[in-house]
Amino acid sequence: MRKTALLIAAAAAILGMASFSAQAAEQEAHIDRQPWSFAGPFGMYDRAQLQRGYRVYKEVCAACHGMHLVAFRNLAQPGGPGFSEAQAKSVAAEYKITDGPNDKGEMFERPGRLSDYFPSPDPNEQAARARFNGALPPDLSVIAKARGVENGVFRGLLNIITQYQEGGPDYIYAYLTGYGNPPADAQLTSTQHWNLVFPGHKTQMPPPLTDGQVEYTDGTPATVSQYGRDVSAFLMWAAEPHLEARKRIGFQVMIFLLILAGLAYYTKKKVWADLH
Repeated sequence: MRKTALLIAAAAAILGMASFSAQAAEQEAHIDRQPWSFAGPFGMYDRAQLQRGYRVYKEVCAACHGMHLVAFRNLAQPGGPGFSEAQAKSVAAEYKITDGPNDKGEMFERPGRLSDYFPSPDPNEQAARARFNGALPPDLSVIAKARGVENGVFRGLLNIITQYQEGGPDYIYAYLTGYGNPPADAQLTSTQHWNLVFPGHKTQMPPPLTDGQVEYTDGTPATVSQYGRDVSAFLMWAAEPHLEARKRIGFQVMIFLLILAGLAYYTKKKVWADLH
């Protein structure tokens, strides 16, 4: 009887997980997986895309969101957007950084340096909430890791095997391009907007992107879809600037372990050969 009860409980748990997995997959079915250049075990960032994504962040996102964990020097480091040190210094100098106190005990503003971090557009959380009717724009430093796609238990296990780690940029892209008209029975306040991806669909952030809003100089289409894709890739880099190095080291470790396993196998055969 006890074994039967355990089997029934296990079957119920499996069916429950399957049901939860199916519901989660159905709920997130509209979030499509995008063909990111950095996907897979050998993926790498597209430098041109990261630079375009920075441009979108600076001209659109930076008005409301900061990146306090990303320094200007990171723009010129290996694995990043490919800015030269001079270009990174120029980018930093475009920002005003509050510093001090000076000899008079007063705070002052100065141009940014490579050692500075991307500043928040608001001096503190209270000022940000006051500017946006109580809503707090999140810092975007690690937003690509903080947000993701819920795939359920079984597909989550499959993601481990396929090394799917792009749920964050997939979600960001879907969110930025997911604005639409609310259903007739939806009740929105004057500061809410309908988004197909955002939990509950009611978001305080108005649609941030419009076609032609940011000028690209490399001939890339200036569309909402392209803006969303580029800035999502840039935010993925901001959240994981050492992605390429991690994948390279991981591949080297796997090769080392394979060689070590082979040597251990043949060593074992050599040592125990005389005992057969």
